[in-house]
Amino acid sequence: MNNAALLSSGDYADAVATATRAAAAYYADGTTTLGDDEYDALVRAIAAYEQAHPEEVSEQSPTGKVAGGAAEGDVPHSVPMLSLDNVFSGEELADWAASLERRLGRAPAGWCVEPKLDGLAVAARYEAGALRQVLTRGNGLAGEDITHTAGDVLGLPAVLAEPVDVELRGEVLLTHAQFERANEIRTAHGAVPFANPRNGAAGTLRAKDRPYRIELTFFAYDAVGLGGADGADGAPTHSALLERLAALGANTAAATAAAPQRCESVAEVQRRVEEIAGMRAALPFGIDGVVVKADDAADRAQAGSGSRAPRWAVARKLAAEHKVTRLLAVEWAVGRTGVIAPRAVLEPVVIDGVTVSFATLHNPADIERRGLMLGDRVFVYRAGDVIPRVEAPLVEERTGAEQPIVFPAACPRCGEAIDTGEQRWRCSRGRNCQAVASIIYAAGRDQLDIEGLGSTRAVQLVEAGLVRDLADVFTLTREQLLSLERMGATSTDNLLAAIETARSRPLGRVLCALGVRGTGRSMSRRIAAHFGSMAAIRAADAEALAAVEGIGPEKARLVVSELAELSALLDRLADLGVGTQVTEPTAPAGPVTEAGEAGESAEAPAAGPLAGEAVVVTGSMTGPLAALSRNEMNELVERAGGKASSSVSKRTTLLVAGEKAGSKRTKAEELGIRILDPEQFAALLADHLPTAA
Repeated sequence: MNNAALLSSGDYADAVATATRAAAAYYADGTTTLGDDEYDALVRAIAAYEQAHPEEVSEQSPTGKVAGGAAEGDVPHSVPMLSLDNVFSGEELADWAASLERRLGRAPAGWCVEPKLDGLAVAARYEAGALRQVLTRGNGLAGEDITHTAGDVLGLPAVLAEPVDVELRGEVLLTHAQFERANEIRTAHGAVPFANPRNGAAGTLRAKDRPYRIELTFFAYDAVGLGGADGADGAPTHSALLERLAALGANTAAATAAAPQRCESVAEVQRRVEEIAGMRAALPFGIDGVVVKADDAADRAQAGSGSRAPRWAVARKLAAEHKVTRLLAVEWAVGRTGVIAPRAVLEPVVIDGVTVSFATLHNPADIERRGLMLGDRVFVYRAGDVIPRVEAPLVEERTGAEQPIVFPAACPRCGEAIDTGEQRWRCSRGRNCQAVASIIYAAGRDQLDIEGLGSTRAVQLVEAGLVRDLADVFTLTREQLLSLERMGATSTDNLLAAIETARSRPLGRVLCALGVRGTGRSMSRRIAAHFGSMAAIRAADAEALAAVEGIGPEKARLVVSELAELSALLDRLADLGVGTQVTEPTAPAGPVTEAGEAGESAEAPAAGPLAGEAVVVTGSMTGPLAALSRNEMNELVERAGGKASSSVSKRTTLLVAGEKAGSKRTKAEELGIRILDPEQFAALLADHLPTAA
């Protein structure tokens, strides 16, 4: 719905009513009946109709109004607090920039590009550096006093670094972690979960007399009284103002990967917009666009503002990551470890260019916590390549026809009993319920790499009763394999040779092949390096395992429990010579040495050309590294003494950037991290490359 032709006179009235209801719900308590894209499309259609039929514009129309005309307030703003106009493509952004140049009679002296944070705009008033009052944006002229929530907002200091009179303007939001925690708290108190972080922030800021507290985060993006939004003479550039706000102690986006950046041309602006859009999935908070502003105060003052929005700034909206669709059914699948996982079957919906028909529901407890029912209209979330997930139902849209979700009474695969003792339900047979899946996983390239033991062969072996678990694979005989259908002498000998080679795989790969819940490829390598032997790993208690980087107490307890469950299998594998490799452990020597002195309290530094390096590999590898999987690249890093990581941060010291490196390269460049291409990295590690590379 994006042009006037799509709306008749009757459609127009309905569209205005729908948009008004949606805005009123959102600005009242944070609920909503429409997703971002749906609301934006509706308002654009309304605006297009009004342009074609100016004589029919409704007084209730959301166009030209701050907050769509839905928000009110009783505390006047010192300076109007406006919204932003939106553009939805690079072409529209270029047209907007050209219109600003025409208005100024020249190109702006510079641009500032920053993330459009997905929360609620507020104004925080300070007197002599002390916080006195916090207001919502309201209708732009007056806002609602929400000072009672200030103590729950991180990044909004009670006292600034200087005793200045100033009004900070910014966005209050729920980070992804705060959103998850907020819904845990709400459901524990019998409340309906927030549909998404933006709605959660809006609802939380207006709530009073709740029996619980929810933590939020503030990001400052402007100020009145420091030469910012008030347009005072001598105002600095917007970029300089943001630096001043940070120096006063306010939280800004400067410390994030999407930090505000000054650009000198529209082409540079477009590149920065794409960079921020590309890192969206990796940010710890939601953004729904990128804001482009004229950076110099003189340009802003000359351009001026309309009744709803400044003429010197615009929001380049991004496709919504949250969409509304209908929950049609719930399917129950059994994983290779016996975990029974629910999957939502959805009415297909396009999210960020991808058609989504299924989404994760995590576990039965999560379904109950979110209060989901079949037939519900639900919010679905997808960020980057992350598996889509159902977040919350739109309870206010229920018709009474919705049905409860029926949980399985027995394992949907084998019919045995279900262990419901933990949040994630599991077949009482555990891994034995999905022996085929466990064998396929264990034989995979990044685990034991048993070539010839694919899905077809694994099914044959299990159905023939030759293999019940991983240990049985290492007892297979030539006669047994030849008895299988389509198994000739050559393929039999090749498979036996691959199985024999697998006996000597590194300890980290053997541990990974077991499919221990709470571990993966990286964590298995860390555990193996930390303890040095399977015997030491099995002897470790939860406290000792928690000392491994990245595990933590909760996951450590799960790993200990899993290893105990696998005890008989581990005994058999040891007897068969699998997983018996021993290396020098990197774990601390212990609290006391034989001489009575304190032992080492940190892991000993590894030797090699990457000693002390924190390395991230991204993009497609070429040259000598082209044949290596990402797991094999990480193993190479660790063999050379480095630590492999999947994300770029201030602790990263080296990025290996292949083709299509994307946002990780951009972030590394911003942080000044050393970058090597695959050929340079291969040359650096020539002595550590596997012979096959």
